[in-house]
Amino acid sequence: MNTIFSIKEVTNKIEHFCTYQKRCHEEVVQKLRALKMDPEEIDRIMVHLIPDNFLNEERFTCSFGRGKHRKKHWGKIRIANELKSKRITQTLITIVLKEIYPDEYDATFNALAERQLGIHTERDTLKKRNKFCDYMLRRGYENNLVFEKVKELEHLEYG
Repeated sequence: MNTIFSIKEVTNKIEHFCTYQKRCHEEVVQKLRALKMDPEEIDRIMVHLIPDNFLNEERFTCSFGRGKHRKKHWGKIRIANELKSKRITQTLITIVLKEIYPDEYDATFNALAERQLGIHTERDTLKKRNKFCDYMLRRGYENNLVFEKVKELEHLEYG
């Protein structure tokens, strides 16, 4: 038994933790471990959180994916990789990626690409292209989108 906090105290803390921001199971388990809870206590608390809807993996996944795309302008690859690192199932990842509408995704990609190209003052075309590609790939956009955009912009640049 944990001597620092009672199960009730920790449960209340974790309920607040989950209410403040949507959380995935992995984040909650890590928080409980940080509070020095043993595996049986963690299981008891997790069993309480799920039916009381403090913890909902699908809700978390959808919120995370939409938020990272709309606010941080992440691409689908980065969103999927971040969710995998949080041990989210492939089924839920597929659901959230389908919720990102193609028109919205393309508009975000194009706006980010235009802004990024406007930032670079690099005169060397090869260096400029490499910086652009590296940035867009780090943001999690698909290779084919990034390379098509580079070709399109080079075509416009050289007429």
